[in-house]
Amino acid sequence: QAQKETLGMSLEGIQPTYPYKVVLLGSTSVGKSSLAYRYVKNDFKESLPTVGCAFFTQTLNLEAATVKLEIWDTAGQEKYHSVCHLYYRGAHAALLVYDITNKETLNRAKLWLTDLEKEFLPDEIVIALVGNKVDLAAEREVATEEGEEFARTKGLLFMETSAKSNHQVNDIFMAIAQELLQREQEKARAPSPHGRSTVPLGESRVRAGCC
Repeated sequence: QAQKETLGMSLEGIQPTYPYKVVLLGSTSVGKSSLAYRYVKNDFKESLPTVGCAFFTQTLNLEAATVKLEIWDTAGQEKYHSVCHLYYRGAHAALLVYDITNKETLNRAKLWLTDLEKEFLPDEIVIALVGNKVDLAAEREVATEEGEEFARTKGLLFMETSAKSNHQVNDIFMAIAQELLQREQEKARAPSPHGRSTVPLGESRVRAGCC
């Protein structure tokens, strides 16, 4: 009898794995690469500007499932804007990153949101607004409340972070993973005829190699 119970527990313990494509969008020098690097490597780099895009993966073993985040870090320079829709095609989540010391970067993040709204239905993608560089609070141009209020009106996740001091970097990626998983479970309870579309990992790597 004890043996059967153990077997049952071990079978239940086999967790599903969900790969999710997460894109980082925002103006140049808001710290997108630094956030990705801090999250994946737990290190800080005053990094050089990204050319095209960079690609990271991080696996989270959560209670209900294993989540594999495929993190696409896109270049913020204006000249890359026209091709960025290629990077966020098939994305499950997006981080719209702005710099709290530069009001204009929040306006740019709002433009990225407009782009995403054209490309995705609201329930197709999890979007988080991220105010980075809270370690530079003395130079703040964007009040926390302003970011919060905009995120609330648009139904976005919101957090302020610092890649430099590692403030809430893990928290924002964890919040995204949990929201994705929650939506996954809701879809499982009410299955849609289309199912969830994923970008095959092999294809992602080929595309990442073009940058």
